[in-house]
Amino acid sequence: MPPFTVLHVCMGNICRSPMAERLLALAVRERLARSGAGVDPETLLHSHSAGTGGWHAGEQMNPPAARQVHARGGRTEGFAARKLLSEHIDGADLVLTATADQQEYVAALRPDATARTFVLGEFGRLLPGVDLAALPPAAPTPAAVYARGVALVEAVDESRRLVPPLPGDDLDDPWGRGDQCFSRVADEIEETVHPLATVLLP
Repeated sequence: MPPFTVLHVCMGNICRSPMAERLLALAVRERLARSGAGVDPETLLHSHSAGTGGWHAGEQMNPPAARQVHARGGRTEGFAARKLLSEHIDGADLVLTATADQQEYVAALRPDATARTFVLGEFGRLLPGVDLAALPPAAPTPAAVYARGVALVEAVDESRRLVPPLPGDDLDDPWGRGDQCFSRVADEIEETVHPLATVLLP
């Protein structure tokens, strides 16, 4: 059973999507630690990222983005920016983009992924409306997290058909704008990835 796979997408893959990648992984790791399950988080959920442009391919995370991840207890080692490829989308159970423009880019590249591709803020906004009791039961096993995650994505996709997207769902691009802006964007990312981890691993 593959881990439930979340792909984060932004423009250059050095600021927003790397923070989302590592902060989601951190949220899952922290929930598992509190539960005492003793399970390797990577067997349950794989969080990775890519950018719609390849200008920064091979580069490390932008320093202020890395500072935000470190300050919140996350890890940045092993990260290298990369350009989004069709195979990244094909292997993802959930695609979270920084903006609506990037969501449209993913949908144009892989139309069959439209139902599992969301702006990150949109996904976080719709998540509280999901009937969690209707999802498969939660447990710290690969099969349970995968089944619950796939059902969750389907439920959020169904609910967004009744709710229009909002401009405020987009994450601002913090590149070149200093630590205060990066901190605000990281806060907004956590507003989605923490509830997501909570639903997957109650």
